[in-house]
Amino acid sequence: QVQLVESGGGLVQAGGNLRLSCVVSGRTVSRDAMGWFRQAPGKEREFVAGITRSGAIDDYADSVQGRFRISRDNTKNAVYLEMNNLKAEDTAEYVCAVQVSSGPVVFRKRDAWTYWGRGTQVSVSS
Repeated sequence: QVQLVESGGGLVQAGGNLRLSCVVSGRTVSRDAMGWFRQAPGKEREFVAGITRSGAIDDYADSVQGRFRISRDNTKNAVYLEMNNLKAEDTAEYVCAVQVSSGPVVFRKRDAWTYWGRGTQVSVSS
C-alpha cells in the first residue's frame, strides 16, 4: 500500500517561510514525478509545483513562481516544498502527489497524478 505523509504545515505571518515535507512508503518513487497541490476552502484543488524523477525539470504555478521551490531526495523517497514570502492567499491545505507514468510528465492536470497524501494545513495571517 502506497502512503504519502506530509508534514511541516502551520500558522505563519505574512512574509514568513515554511518548508513542507512529504515521505512516501510502499513504493520507490525514484522513477516517478512528484508534486504539490493545494486546496483552499470552497475552491478546487490546484497545482502548485512539480518535479521530474531526476529533479532536472520543475514547474510552478504562476502564483508561487519565484517564492516557492520544490526539491526531492530519492534516497529518502521524499519531496519538499520550500515556501518563502508567504501571503494570505497561500492559505490552504497542501497535498503531495506521485505521478506514475511511462510517458511524458503532465504536471498541471489533477487526473494525471496517481497517488495522493492527506495534506498538511498552511495558514498565513495578514
